[in-house]
Order: sequence, then C-alpha cells, then structure tokens
Amino acid sequence: MKRSKFLSILSLLFALLLVAAACADDGDGDETENGDNGEAGAAEMCEADEFGCVEVAEGDPITIGTLLVISGENASLGQDSQNGIVIAANMRDNEVAGHPIEFDHQDDLCAAEGGQSGSQALAANESVVGVIGTSCSSSGEPAAQILSESGIVIISPSNTAPSLTDPATHQPFYLRTAHNDEIQGAAMADFASSELQAETAATIHDGSPYAEGLANVFAEEFQGEVTAQEAVQVGDRDMRPVLTSIAANTPDLIYYPVFVAEGGSITSQAREISELNDTDLAGADGMLTADWIAAAGEPNAEGVYLSGPDLEFSGSFYEEDFLPAYEAEFGEPTSVFHAHAFDATNILLDGIEAVAMTEDGTTFIPRTALKDAMFATSGYEGIIGALTCDETGDCNPEASISVSVVENGDFSRIWP
Repeated sequence: MKRSKFLSILSLLFALLLVAAACADDGDGDETENGDNGEAGAAEMCEADEFGCVEVAEGDPITIGTLLVISGENASLGQDSQNGIVIAANMRDNEVAGHPIEFDHQDDLCAAEGGQSGSQALAANESVVGVIGTSCSSSGEPAAQILSESGIVIISPSNTAPSLTDPATHQPFYLRTAHNDEIQGAAMADFASSELQAETAATIHDGSPYAEGLANVFAEEFQGEVTAQEAVQVGDRDMRPVLTSIAANTPDLIYYPVFVAEGGSITSQAREISELNDTDLAGADGMLTADWIAAAGEPNAEGVYLSGPDLEFSGSFYEEDFLPAYEAEFGEPTSVFHAHAFDATNILLDGIEAVAMTEDGTTFIPRTALKDAMFATSGYEGIIGALTCDETGDCNPEASISVSVVENGDFSRIWP
C-alpha cells in the first residue's frame, strides 16, 4: 500500500522543526540548559500540545484501542472490522515508530451504553494513542465526545450517521473512512425509483442515529410518494402492528435500514402479510451479513435488496494481497467494512509515524499533532480508494454505494 505523500512530507517538516528547535540558542551559540537539545525539543512540543504526549519507553508497545461490536447479535459487523485491523498490523510486522503494536479491544455493544463505557475504559488507559471504532453510530456519538474531551483521536470504519460529521455536532478528534449515509440513503432512493420503478414507499427505523438518518435521507430523496415513516425499538420482535399499518397503503417498497435481529423480524413477518406480497423489501449495510439471512430465515430473505459500500475495489491489492491474508487467518469475511478498517488503521499508524519523536530511547507522541496529521490526510491510496479527510472527519466523501439482492441464500451485487 502507498502511504500518503502528504504525511511523508509532514513527517519531514516535523523532523526539521525539531532540529531547528534543538539548534536554537540565546544569541551566543550555547546549547539548552540541560545540554540535551533533543530532550528539550520533545519537552517543548509536549508542553505546547493541549493534551500532552503519550510517552513510550524503549521496547514497550504502542497501544491502539479498538471499540467495536464484538458480542451479541451484531458481532459479525465488529469482528469483521477487528480482523481488518489485525491484518493491517500484521502487514507492518506488528510495529509502528520502532515499537511493537498492542491492542486494547473494547466492545461497543452497538449501543450508546457500550460506546460510553468502552470509550471511558480506553480514555482511562493513558497508554492508548488512538482508537479505531466504533462499529455503530449509536455508540459513536458518546465515544466521539468522551475521547475528544480526552484528546484521543478516533477513526471509525463503519459509522455512517450524518450527525457524526455534521459541522454542528462533529467532535474534534473524530474521523471515519466509512461513507456518509447522505450518500447511501440517496443511492437507495435512486435505485428504488430508477431500477425498481417504485412509485410509493414506506420506511421503518429503530431510533438509532444510523437507521433514522438513513430513513430520513431516503424519504427526502425518493422520487415517489412516501406513504408512511414508522419506528420500532431496538429489541422489538413483534413487528406486525407496524407492518399492518404500512400494509394498509400497499406501498411498492418498504425500506428498513436497521440491524440483524430487528431486520430479521421485519423481513419474516412482512412475508406473512398478504397485502405486502407484491411489496419489495429493502435494507442497508447493518443487515448485510449472513447472520441477518439466518435471523430472517433463508426463504424469507430471498429477493430482499440491501445497500452498502461497493466492494468492487479497483487495483489488485484487495484480491491478491489483502483477502488471501484475511482468509488465511480468519476465514471468509463476515461483513463489509474490513477494508475500511484496514485503511483506517493505516491512516492512524501513518499519523503516529509522522509525529512521533524518539529521544534517549523514549518515544513521544503529541496527541493534538497526531489528530492534525490524520485530518491532513490527502490522496491516501487505500483499498477503498483515494482518501482525503475534510475538516469534519469525512475521509471518504466520494464513496461508491452498491445494491445487492439475496439469491439462493447469498448476496449478489446487481447495481450499479
């Protein structure tokens, strides 16, 4: 993989600044008072950083936090991302800035409570340099705030809620390689109108920032009539009242961008309602996993349309290098954000290498400088494309969305 040219230049400029600081004198050519120019430079840089530096002793590991859903009904989503993170570290010989890489894995539970507790645990670990996470946007909102307040950068492979990078609500240490659901919701609305020729549609969300954001964007962008906008709760299993209400208007399509368990219940119970026999069913990437097919029941899942990141990546690295390494260690991918996690990991590790200062065997990593280096990522050649991070942390603003349909118990990409 090519590293960002910008980060390489930034690293060189940073080193030159340190040299200049070390060589500075009081006008008569004397060295700094302690006689160790490099140590004075690191001390000054760390003191100037609002959140200070992480200090790593010679031979000690650099700790990277992860905050992903790795238990429960949505574990396939987070485990897939965690596997991509591990492959990124493996391909760097598990080393960054001259230190071994160590992980502190936390569970975001795909819920606000998990995002809060997991980020608090990571913030309490003073050795954590940066965090890759969260899986779910509902976890991402509290995590982004807690970690930003602690000066710990967080980059997500799969948060897609528009609120996380909205200028009005963005937290300063938060970035993502995942697409923004303003893109995905509009893509599904386009597909429904242009490909399925749907003239009427209803939406269902589960109250999460992810699902509600997607449903709202779809409703705004859909070219036909939206006959209903319904909500369920996470944990609900009886979806018949909502589906019966929607069925009264026999919409051409129901769009329910929720997660595995709720999506499985909606799918199976929609098949029981005769008024919906001719209604197309559609979801999003929170259901784009074999676990959702199992939850819905394979016959019920047949013919359901699901939007998500387009995995038709250009270049040979994904097929010839990444996937063989992933499958050799973990088997087949279980979801669709492993490549996004791989790229997020490399952006973080490149940022560490760009700003780390090693003096007298100790490595100093300024927290704000690390965040700034990551936000300065431009033209980074990742698996998922050329990534450039904007001022609110969207690093994949030109993301491609595809639509797959379930055929014979598997996902088949059909659009575009």
